[in-house]
Amino acid sequence: MPKQAQSQDKLGTMPVGKLLIVMSLPMMISMLVQALYNAIDAMFVARLSEDALTAVSLAWPFQNVMIAVGVGSGVGVSALVSRALGKGDREAAERTANVQNFLTVCYALVFAVLGLTLSRTLFTMQTEDPTIVSYGTTYLTICAVCCVGMLYGQNLEKLLTATGSSVLSMICQATGAVVNIILDPLLIFGVGPFPRLEVAGAAWATVIGQFVAAILALIFCLKYNQATRFRLRQMLPSWPIVKAIASIGVPSALTVCLGSAISYGMNAIILPFTTTAAAVFGVWMKLQYFAFMPVFGLNNGTIAIYSYNFGAGRMDRVRETLRLSIFISAGFTILAAIVYELIPRQMLGLFDASEHMLALGVPALRICAVSLPFGAMSVIFSSSYQSLGYSGLTLLVSVCRQMVFPLPIAWLLARSGVLERVWPAVPAGELMTFALAFFLARFVLKKAEEKLKEKKEM
Repeated sequence: MPKQAQSQDKLGTMPVGKLLIVMSLPMMISMLVQALYNAIDAMFVARLSEDALTAVSLAWPFQNVMIAVGVGSGVGVSALVSRALGKGDREAAERTANVQNFLTVCYALVFAVLGLTLSRTLFTMQTEDPTIVSYGTTYLTICAVCCVGMLYGQNLEKLLTATGSSVLSMICQATGAVVNIILDPLLIFGVGPFPRLEVAGAAWATVIGQFVAAILALIFCLKYNQATRFRLRQMLPSWPIVKAIASIGVPSALTVCLGSAISYGMNAIILPFTTTAAAVFGVWMKLQYFAFMPVFGLNNGTIAIYSYNFGAGRMDRVRETLRLSIFISAGFTILAAIVYELIPRQMLGLFDASEHMLALGVPALRICAVSLPFGAMSVIFSSSYQSLGYSGLTLLVSVCRQMVFPLPIAWLLARSGVLERVWPAVPAGELMTFALAFFLARFVLKKAEEKLKEKKEM
């Protein structure tokens, strides 16, 4: 059997525990590295000033929207390609992958225009501090205008994962992250022959790393991916394919994108107390992001497994994948929560926190850390819905987790006039979302089994 065929066949034959390791561990490692360089960006920027850290924190909502589109679109293609290969329909898998290349160009053009026209407005809507506005506008404009590397990287890396080459996807992401980490201090502080670009240096380090990852992913796809080939004549948009990508990808995109909603919403609630509160919440979002990266990596690996086995009618393997994923994600985030509870001062110290920031941040970090296991399990539960044909429920859970539950609670708690009373909104929202996601998962699995049973009887 050809090597590529063996790679795809393992999705339906390899023991689930081993398959999860093979498919997800490379993604978990690469996304941990990505989270590390995201945190390192903030650490280096924080050494410029607290205003610089606040600016990057306020830029995160829009930046996260761009990432969300790349992730969601890539997930949609990954699920459709895996499902088509599970059914033995290589032509459909190839057509889907090629249409996605055209869509990625469209996304990049839209974000470039928005970055050039709206970056400054985004900051003036949140603060009147001219230093923060200047830093943030510079940072966000560069990241938006040059987002094509990030978007194509997400697209091609997910395609590698969908065809069973998750190790190659890991290599791409990790390489881009390492390039970013190396360039950060060189471009921010002007080390050796490099110019001192400050916040702009952090942005350029990020986009250069993203371009390196995308180029490497393209090379791997051209050389090793035999399941789908790039053909110009197949890149023209097909409405059924675009609709299918959107039906799966939009909920995934919104799952990530809604992180921007809670960032923007929480900043609006806590900024009236002090701008330092926004810096604290920005640090928490990066620490949460770091804790969740193994979960997102696990998630990316499971999507191909769910989709392939659902397409092959193997619900027993779908259930086993979900069960093990829940166990693993809870374990990772419980360990992260323990670390954040035990050494919050040291974690904040990594971001050059002042005494005022430590006074606000230590209790905030300890309260928010409680939310991590509940949030991780909600993400795992909800991601299984889209692979089984219930993408709308994934969206429902995401909206509840990032907006419906935490923001109204935070707003009500802020009426007390005490900042410390706002932070419990984070774990409260995650706990309520977990309860919803658990009950919806039982419903989705039951319905998916009924659909497969009906098909067999026809």
